[in-house]
Amino acid sequence: MTERYRAVLIGCGRMGATIDDEVQDRPDRHLWLPYSHAAAAVACERTELVAVSDVVVEKAEAIRQRYEVAVCYTDYREMIEKEKPDIVCIATRPATHSEITVFAAEHGVKGIYCEKPLCGSMAEADAMVAAVEEYGVKFNYGTQRRYIPVYRKMRELADAGELGTVQAVIVQDGVTAALWGLTHGADMMLLLAGDAEIEYVQGTIVCEDEDWEGNRLNVDPGIASGYVRFANGVHGYTTAGSGSEFEICGSEGKLRTFNNAMSYQFRKASGVRYMLEEQAFPEVPCESGTVNGIRDIAEALDTGQETKGPVHLARRSQEMVMGFIESHRLGGVRVSLPMENRELYVGRENW
Repeated sequence: MTERYRAVLIGCGRMGATIDDEVQDRPDRHLWLPYSHAAAAVACERTELVAVSDVVVEKAEAIRQRYEVAVCYTDYREMIEKEKPDIVCIATRPATHSEITVFAAEHGVKGIYCEKPLCGSMAEADAMVAAVEEYGVKFNYGTQRRYIPVYRKMRELADAGELGTVQAVIVQDGVTAALWGLTHGADMMLLLAGDAEIEYVQGTIVCEDEDWEGNRLNVDPGIASGYVRFANGVHGYTTAGSGSEFEICGSEGKLRTFNNAMSYQFRKASGVRYMLEEQAFPEVPCESGTVNGIRDIAEALDTGQETKGPVHLARRSQEMVMGFIESHRLGGVRVSLPMENRELYVGRENW
């Protein structure tokens, strides 16, 4: 019999437990549901949601009842120590992600599914990576598209050479908030560029001078533009064009999603210069990215293999975004990765 893993939820807010309500009537609901951490942990055949926690007792109790969970807590530390979960879903605000990840790793948790944004600084990200790697924790990042079949198929087609040499990955996500929104675009750019190392980035952001307090930016700024130079030669771009839409451009073809992956296009070289011919995009199943992300942790625990969204890749996409902000702070210069300024902090007070 396949083992079921004991899962708990930390943070009973929107992404933790209630965002499913927002998409129930949307035309793209089939791409996302089950969406929240709680709904996905209940739906996943590999996990049993045994406890939830939130600092607001009424919220914790409401979510306990909603998902028919046995017990709720207001202290995540007490929950981890008493329940001894295999997998922890972290859906709090980003200011607490690092400390929760480190505590969970140090107290026997085997797997972590962490909501985006990863954290507020690269120093916090470094602490998360160190703890996860020291204790051998299986980690996935809550950028759900990484686990959705259509995007996995795009990466598979590119890896198989169907586009020739991959030249560029383009993200159209609008002037979206750096950590609250572009974390999705950054992770997709990374995935579609082959999860390659990053040499340097450049970017421009939207903020006011008074938003800065020394080495801290007290807002989550809009990213107006960003360029990424990957070590494998791929060029990455995030633009102010509305989205979320993603494109891989190769020497022999292109792949693109439309309307947040409601449809997609595959074109290949026709033999006539500058002309590409439409191709049938391979059939892919419609599956929840959140469920797949949690299931992938369970399968990694079964086999000992790496997950699809491991902590070092989560840090890499986070550093891409932080690099755009640092580039703007320094007057638009190229910022080599790894960044020297590991203490740059982005986020509102008490975020």
